[in-house]
Amino acid sequence: MDRKQFCVNLSVQPTRGLVDEKFIVTVQNVPSGFQLTVHALHHCEDGNTWEAFGHYTANAIGTVKISEDPSLGGTYSGVEPMGLLWSLRPFPGSKPGLRLRKVNVQTPMEVTISVYQGHQTEGFMDQVPLASVVVERWYMAPGVRRIPITEGGLTATLFLPSGPGPFPGLLDLWGGGGKLVEYRAALLASHGFASLALDYLTPKITMETGKMVDNQYFETAYRVLEQHPQVLSSRIAMMGLSFGTSITLKMAAYSQVIKLRCAVCISGSHVQPIDGSVEQMMTYFKENAGKTRINEENEMIWRDLLLPIPTDPTLKVDVGRLQCPLLLVVGEDDQNWPTYESAQDIRKMMESAGNSHLLTLLSYPNTGHLIEPPYTPHFRASAFRSVDIREKVMALWGGETVAHSRAQEDAWRKTLVFLRENLYGGTNPGAASFSHL
Repeated sequence: MDRKQFCVNLSVQPTRGLVDEKFIVTVQNVPSGFQLTVHALHHCEDGNTWEAFGHYTANAIGTVKISEDPSLGGTYSGVEPMGLLWSLRPFPGSKPGLRLRKVNVQTPMEVTISVYQGHQTEGFMDQVPLASVVVERWYMAPGVRRIPITEGGLTATLFLPSGPGPFPGLLDLWGGGGKLVEYRAALLASHGFASLALDYLTPKITMETGKMVDNQYFETAYRVLEQHPQVLSSRIAMMGLSFGTSITLKMAAYSQVIKLRCAVCISGSHVQPIDGSVEQMMTYFKENAGKTRINEENEMIWRDLLLPIPTDPTLKVDVGRLQCPLLLVVGEDDQNWPTYESAQDIRKMMESAGNSHLLTLLSYPNTGHLIEPPYTPHFRASAFRSVDIREKVMALWGGETVAHSRAQEDAWRKTLVFLRENLYGGTNPGAASFSHL
């Protein structure tokens, strides 16, 4: 085909949007039956390159609509409107164990979407595409404010939604890797929640003293939210992932300071010494380290640390004490942590205590540990360094790509509904978008 014979029209709408918003990709002005590859390319902040692509055949009027037409091959297949994002994978030759995570939420994730002739699988960088469009995906909507917080020895960042407020508050905790992870809190603020991303494993106080934070650290973070003039003090939630779920459940059940309107717990467990500090919790896990397995791919599986679920009540958060609605999100193929088994035990405990009406359980088949905002690429395994081990290991997270991606989209949508119902009463006047740009 002589590319001079026609000019391919590639449209992506919208070209700017939040990372959890869908876009529509359309290719026009190609011959009927024309075979083409739609390719996505992303250069991330750590210098690594990611790509995804689908194979398509133009219809009778020379058009391909990604939202309606099936991919016949590539990194995804079938009708997958957002396959160009959730199937992103490291460029061939990249080092193993990569994971795509946004660090600077004040800049967009830029993805170049291009069209190539034929059904291709490699060599994209050596060719000139028929057409290209650069798409911006943001975690921060227009008007969202990012405010570093050091008050009370905290290592945290507060994200305030656009508008005068006041807004419901949310305390956002990640897992055992430590560090200040901001992108989920920024996205939650884009949906109208004043969100405080908190580093509780590697904050300044820990580095200076060599001791991990105590429970008062989380209560301090709660008070910072509670006392902020643009936060509704009686409408505060906590959200935890992995080890952050353990902290969230513990604070919700036992803290005399933290009074939550609701809690969201993702891929975590209630198994822990209930009278222990963060350091003692880590020690408990180390004492069970002999149960850790390494599979044939040299991937570490931590889930056996907490199996079988203990019967000793001093080693489990008494979820019967919970007085706020709890959204529990688990993957049934979580190979990192026994989240499915823990969820079943939590359900039984709450039924026995008579507060099961507070529990909403989302359990997803063929879904792994890292249940993130929608269209985040799935990682069955990746390099990981916990704060309590010196060397990086290849951690097995589990999940199957398509099922995991479906779960992320469904869980995020239901999480936002859950938060709106419990923090806003069903309405959400603080949500923002890029629709006006």
